[in-house]
Amino acid sequence: MSSPIRSHCSCCCHVTQPSTWFLVDSAECFVYMECGPTFQNCLTKTAGVFSFKLHHLIWQLAESPSRQKKSLIPNKFQLLILLCVIVFVMCLALSDNSLAWWQRFELHKHYNWFFNQTDRGNMVPPYKIQPRQRVVLTTPHKTTEPPTLQPGVIWYHQAYPGNYHFIMDNADVCRNKTPFLVLMVPVAPNNIAARDAIRQTWGKDSMVKGELVLTLFMLGLSHEVDDEKLKQENEQHHDLIQSNFMDTYLNLTIKTMVIMDWLAKRCPTAAYAMKVDSDMFLNIDNLVIMLQKPEIPKMNYLTGLLMWNRPVVRSKNSKWYVPEELYPEPLYPTYTLGMGYIFSNDLPKKFVEVSKAIKPFNIEDAYIGMCIKKLGYAPTSPPDPSQFQSYSKGYNRCQYSKIITFILGSSQDLKNYWEDHKKPGPYC
Repeated sequence: MSSPIRSHCSCCCHVTQPSTWFLVDSAECFVYMECGPTFQNCLTKTAGVFSFKLHHLIWQLAESPSRQKKSLIPNKFQLLILLCVIVFVMCLALSDNSLAWWQRFELHKHYNWFFNQTDRGNMVPPYKIQPRQRVVLTTPHKTTEPPTLQPGVIWYHQAYPGNYHFIMDNADVCRNKTPFLVLMVPVAPNNIAARDAIRQTWGKDSMVKGELVLTLFMLGLSHEVDDEKLKQENEQHHDLIQSNFMDTYLNLTIKTMVIMDWLAKRCPTAAYAMKVDSDMFLNIDNLVIMLQKPEIPKMNYLTGLLMWNRPVVRSKNSKWYVPEELYPEPLYPTYTLGMGYIFSNDLPKKFVEVSKAIKPFNIEDAYIGMCIKKLGYAPTSPPDPSQFQSYSKGYNRCQYSKIITFILGSSQDLKNYWEDHKKPGPYC
């Protein structure tokens, strides 16, 4: 018998002689199989219950005939017992019913590659995906959070809404009525203060200037909220939609695409929709008046506060940082600022479809700009661009009577400003 090749358990080993037993120089190693000339896999330290100091046994067999004669029968018997144990463990590991048992041992961590390769060879995906469609939004990492995606093959990329499902829904809100405008508000699950403030202000009335307006809140998953309380809140207001993605800032693109998917599937008959942030002052009367104008397009229409030639932020210290791997171009296409943009309701279905071919990144409003560009259209400047303002320098009754959007500092500001805005009397 040729001498065993000695190596540490962490090193790869090369066996050049066929039909030789492979052994690594460790007090606790496991004889896996008989090595052929191409076997180069590393065997590593295993669970104590199957740990054997095999090199003593095998070297004894390789010693002089005189020494072999003294211990040949015991050693052969020990080796036979050992091989039986190995065969038993391998058969048990390959059994579906005992897989969970097998994984209790440290051994499965070292040999999972073998079983994974076997499983992959026999696995038939439930649907076909072209290689170019397999785009990863972020580098996989270990987390204690529940997985964003369902186990299995990812459709297109992580931001594609078909990878998610609704765990709380109000699917019938558009079934028996046709809204003129649907306000979709992405909000954190634990931010009930923002939702209540909106319900008391610009989301309160369902009829505005003779048009039916719906206000709905889109949520993801969070560890910081009681699911039962969310259920009770929805039973009271019937305005919550929750999907099974993790509700984080970096997942805003996922959240926005899930909004588009909901509009396309649950409310396709609405004329217009608006994605509006939860920290906004929205002059809903002025918005409906704008959309009622005859020159406003009924299809392929996207408007809001337009952003032209905006550079991509490459500073890793910025919340708007986007690596070149996700978006290589130095400038974004023209897009509407994410605080609040309005679109004709034919676009959500088109956005979802075209997004299959667009690699996602974490700036959701710029991503929608990519989608509209891929469709061959462009955002349109509103009839009066001055109505779409970003940050407010303070409340002014006259000014707030003329605008459509302003970003506020708190939910309490919204309630205070709205109360004054609705007081009778002249604005200016």
